[in-house]
Amino acid sequence: MNSILSVSHLYKKFGEFTAVDKISFDLHEGEILGFLGPNGAGKTTTIQMLLGLTEVNSGEIKYFNKDFIKNRQHILQRINFTSSFNALQGRISVKENLIVFAGLYSVKNSSKKISELSEYFDTGDLMNKKYWDLSAGQKTRVNIIKSLLNDPEILLMDEPTASLDPDVADKLLTLIETLKKSRRLSILYTSHEMDEVTRICDRVIFISHGKIVAEDTPKNLTKKITDATIKIRFVENKDTLEKYLQEKGLSFVFTDTHKVEIISKEQDIPKLIFGISKIGIYITDIEIEKPSLEDVFLKIARHEYEFHQ
Repeated sequence: MNSILSVSHLYKKFGEFTAVDKISFDLHEGEILGFLGPNGAGKTTTIQMLLGLTEVNSGEIKYFNKDFIKNRQHILQRINFTSSFNALQGRISVKENLIVFAGLYSVKNSSKKISELSEYFDTGDLMNKKYWDLSAGQKTRVNIIKSLLNDPEILLMDEPTASLDPDVADKLLTLIETLKKSRRLSILYTSHEMDEVTRICDRVIFISHGKIVAEDTPKNLTKKITDATIKIRFVENKDTLEKYLQEKGLSFVFTDTHKVEIISKEQDIPKLIFGISKIGIYITDIEIEKPSLEDVFLKIARHEYEFHQ
């Protein structure tokens, strides 16, 4: 695959604290890459280096096979950035902000572009308001519009849905999916919402304490967690069931007189259910919860790295 962003041994230290510890990764053309990790893992520092806002101690950043430091102005015309935590100019109106950025990016027919994006994100009534008078969600929508003005080839998105209502967040994710298909937009995407990461990301990288600790597709990463939760509702004989589960050495908890949650290896689930039926327990309902990307995130946050590379 064609790599249009290449990061090699990127390193950043603040005093005695190492924020980013010699990480390397590639973003491919038309790919949405999740860049995930707990707070303080090094995600935002990495993005700031990718934008040239924070100086790199060592390592290399290349966009479109060109060195970022040597070709910064050219590269910045072809990429863009949005974040729920980023602020535009507060003293001027939303429309004036967007006109300024459209000029900086040399956007052709900028009025039409602003109008189209404003209509999609339903910000028409915000155009004449000062930016600092907007709510957090309104500011986020305006920031997203700003990031799409120049039809970027690479978009860096730092928790873009954090302040959005669910319907607006869904519209953004739908637009991302459309742009990826229509013009092979490449996106580096950070979020704490694992459902949306699973929905849109082709591949994910997990970073913790400045180091990459896991990298794969969302599906493959969840497969590396072999435990599943089985929720069973039954009619009677709770004591018999409890004794059976204890003898099998399983982790379980009764959430109700007639309901139990059991942790088991996925491959052992059929045998477990058959065994419970065999001891005279009448099962009325079964629900199986398989591992999700959220489980992967939690294991990394808790420093449980048995599935990492």
